[in-house]
Amino acid sequence: MVSFYKTSLRKTVLTAVLLGLNVNAVITQSEPTSPEESVVDYSSIDTDRIKRAAPSEWLSYGRTYSEQRYSPLTQIDHETINRLGLAWSFDTESIRGLEGTPIVVDGLIYVTGNWGIVYALDARTGALVWRFDPEVDRETGALACCDIVNRGVAVYGDAVYVGVLDGRLVALNRQTGRLKWQVDTLAGEQGAYTVTGAPRAADGKVFIGNGGAEYGVRGFVSAYDANTGDRLWRFYTVPGDPQKGFENEAMAMAAKTWSGSWWQYGGGGTAWDSIVYDDELNQLLIGVGNGSPWNRRERSPDGGDNLFLSSIVALNPDSGEYLWHYQETPGETWDYTATQQIMLADMEIGGDVKKVLWHAPKNGFFFVIDRVTGSLISADPFVKVTWASGYDLETGRPIETPNADFAAGPQWVSPSPMGGHNWQPMAYSPRTNLVYIPITETALQYKEEKRFKFKPGHWNTGVDLDPGALANNLLNEAVTNRFGSAALLAWDPLTQKPKWRVPMEFIWNGGVLATAGDLIFQPNSSAELVAYDAHTGKALWSYDIQERSVGTPVSYELDGEQYIAVLAGWGGAISLSGGGMVQPSPEFGRVLAFKLGGDARLPALAPLPDYGRPPEPSVTDASIIERGRNLYTLNCMRCHGSNAVSNGRIPDLRRLPPAWYDQWDAIVLDGIMAKAGMVGFADVLTAEDSLAIKSFVLTEAQEDYALRTQPRWWVSLKTWFYDKVAAILVKLMEFTQ
Repeated sequence: MVSFYKTSLRKTVLTAVLLGLNVNAVITQSEPTSPEESVVDYSSIDTDRIKRAAPSEWLSYGRTYSEQRYSPLTQIDHETINRLGLAWSFDTESIRGLEGTPIVVDGLIYVTGNWGIVYALDARTGALVWRFDPEVDRETGALACCDIVNRGVAVYGDAVYVGVLDGRLVALNRQTGRLKWQVDTLAGEQGAYTVTGAPRAADGKVFIGNGGAEYGVRGFVSAYDANTGDRLWRFYTVPGDPQKGFENEAMAMAAKTWSGSWWQYGGGGTAWDSIVYDDELNQLLIGVGNGSPWNRRERSPDGGDNLFLSSIVALNPDSGEYLWHYQETPGETWDYTATQQIMLADMEIGGDVKKVLWHAPKNGFFFVIDRVTGSLISADPFVKVTWASGYDLETGRPIETPNADFAAGPQWVSPSPMGGHNWQPMAYSPRTNLVYIPITETALQYKEEKRFKFKPGHWNTGVDLDPGALANNLLNEAVTNRFGSAALLAWDPLTQKPKWRVPMEFIWNGGVLATAGDLIFQPNSSAELVAYDAHTGKALWSYDIQERSVGTPVSYELDGEQYIAVLAGWGGAISLSGGGMVQPSPEFGRVLAFKLGGDARLPALAPLPDYGRPPEPSVTDASIIERGRNLYTLNCMRCHGSNAVSNGRIPDLRRLPPAWYDQWDAIVLDGIMAKAGMVGFADVLTAEDSLAIKSFVLTEAQEDYALRTQPRWWVSLKTWFYDKVAAILVKLMEFTQ
């Protein structure tokens, strides 16, 4: 965690960047692979071209403005899928999560890695054409709630646009990668903001939001001139300090739904993912995030719906003027963001064809909303939901259950903050009329945080995320996954019923692609890319991609050949804090492309390094070790994993070279590795705290070493036994909920 002064440091560093002192574009030109490439018009992408995207290209985050993620290509189908093989792979220097959607246009594929680094690759061969590194100060990573990830770029005109973790919006020449312009989207704002979402571009504008609700910020969305970078408008998603006046009538209206001194906590409502341009109705739809703090009684003690938290808001894209909203979770208190992908569609309802949006957010209900008026048409649960029994279609409001409110005492609530559906995109096929959703079914025991005190620049939830509750939740997730708590779900939006469901082995899987070949592609946390029958969910093909993936596949065509491309690199909040999956993996995350007859091969994986027996803890007092466990959970777990078990991309603290333990305080307190992203915690931890955490970690390290050196048959037997016991405990927890 990071103190408020580091926000000022971010601004100081960013000032230098904007003065041109910290920008690096590494450009490597490749030879054209066909004569046509030398005469490509690199300024030819406009709103109409994206709206009518050719089947051979993937021009926008969801391919077209509808965000349906459906490819009309048919070469790869049920008959040919067995001939699908690896065409090429490209190693990034990213060692953390790769969450981006590739953009494919004019023979080039644009992808992003960690820290907002952009790569332009030859879409036929994977050869690097150019690379742009915005050179983000690594200390900024401590402000990112959910990893140093980036979900991709937008293309428009002759430019590629990327949102950078430190808040910049950068425009690059898409042929050369050279800088066109950059702006600080956080200019004039206070707080620990970050940007991880993909920009959207339309009608000569680029739209971008931000994250940071847990750190105490006020959310907003901005529009910039695509050619010059001039800011055109800004819309705040929650009201600010009433004493300073409200920016518009929408903010004055929203303020009536808040109480107390919410503005001192920022309010939250960051639009960190879904921003959709509705070209048919000329409106911009934004998904708004959770409150800051999560607990509504802390930020708004006298109640209220707290607009526009957990809402879909429609704006005039030309002026940023408010048009309408629908709030999915009034008085949000469970981290139920509405930032998940918004999908546009036409739908026959009662004999009339309506323009609707489909939304499957964290709160577990699948929404069908009239996107002309913002009125609710239907809302039904697509996962296990215990916080509400349904929605009143007359009022559009949820019917909360008694166990939803944890004011009087702890309550187990489903979904957990992980959500029934998180940011990983869903897809729709017009051939089956089904929406394919990567889902999870988990629960968390919510309870009030005693003596909550707001800490600027730190996590502020107002929910007691104690180690016991977290451990039980992670146990629930890890074990029940084997019985289908993570799945790929085929959902009928007309009947609001599931069609089929494919259980996943682990939680936190990738996004989804639907194709006209009646195939559904999804990468997963078992290090596979899998193709399913769109009608039945039967697995038809899989490929060992060596690395777990939360990427989202796309499809494109070149020279008469259809490709499937995806990023492989596990990351995000769940993969970091969940841990528990240390295993051999590629040194870096990859971009992978497949085609029929592809015969490329991935290199063999190197074994994990073994540094021998770790040092014995100098403190063996059980109370100090338990205190270290608590401190670790509160300060370290979100990056280094539950019980000090890493996901493999962040150093596993149980398996470090001896010198790291010798420099423990210098790293943990003094921040000598801040430039590598590991900031010091001296502002929140004492030397005694550091010793307690180290003692806990070394205790876990000793147990890990003993386990790793036991005979394999004994390990297998104990694992089987613990799994059986854990399954029984999970069933008991479910019974008592």
